[in-house]
Amino acid sequence: MSIEVGSKLEGKVTGITNFGAFVQLPTGATGLVHISEVADNYVKDINDHLKVGEMVEVKVMNVEADGKIGLSIRKAKPQPAGATERPQRPRPSNRSFERAPKENFETKMAKFLKDSEENMTTLKRATESKRGGRGAKRG
Repeated sequence: MSIEVGSKLEGKVTGITNFGAFVQLPTGATGLVHISEVADNYVKDINDHLKVGEMVEVKVMNVEADGKIGLSIRKAKPQPAGATERPQRPRPSNRSFERAPKENFETKMAKFLKDSEENMTTLKRATESKRGGRGAKRG
């Protein structure tokens, strides 16, 4: 029996960590159920949901090239009528958007200096108004 992505299997919880639970599958292989895949709601402590030795139904989410198996308990549960699993959107590649034209160093430096001067002027005005300005008399 080979492990295929999308298949649902019965497995035994063999270990629990703060980030998930290890489940031994019928093939003898062990996979990880990440804490975010244990229940539909937020799981603060995985021990409130699973115990070592417990039998659970899991869905195989991924099988890595190095043999690591990603499992999900919450996606193995039957979906309510009308509910569909949220499709994962493909991540955009670096070429999927146009990049802004590259500025050379001199252009960037000139822009930085201009912005910096404007910021310093604004800061000086704000500071002088709090102190009463240069012409304020001291009593």
